[in-house]
Amino acid sequence: MVMSELSHVDDEGRIRMVDTSEKSITARRAVASVRVLMSASTLAAVTTHRTPKGDPLEAARLAGIMAAKRTGDLIPLCHPLPLTHVDIRAHVEPWGVYLEAEAATNAQTGVEMEALTAASIAALTVYDMCKALEKGITISDLRLESKTGGKSGDYQRRD
Repeated sequence: MVMSELSHVDDEGRIRMVDTSEKSITARRAVASVRVLMSASTLAAVTTHRTPKGDPLEAARLAGIMAAKRTGDLIPLCHPLPLTHVDIRAHVEPWGVYLEAEAATNAQTGVEMEALTAASIAALTVYDMCKALEKGITISDLRLESKTGGKSGDYQRRD
């Protein structure tokens, strides 16, 4: 791949923030997911809200929303975006917690990084809330599930 084909690299190989000033403002939405794997006993504590720090799923929802709003501060080349919606959904599964983060905006660039950041921070929050019960919790499979809007068009993960 030629350096100029990478949007965040100039012709001399230096990283740069992409200039979006000529792009149209469009509605954009992205969904990311992540898995938090844990033992049955830790999962039982999660479902009954009996962890040492309180309800990990509610804390994860709030942390994910807050993280999405700070993505531009955390990822060096991300544009700060005016988010119109962020939602974190948590589903208890036999193996642990499945988290989905959805972010939306009307802007000149996409919200994939906001959705991925929200999902990852929500997962880390579940870990933090449960680490007193189990140090071996595993966070896995952070991934983009879908995105709509923008020049590159729509994307839907197919497994």
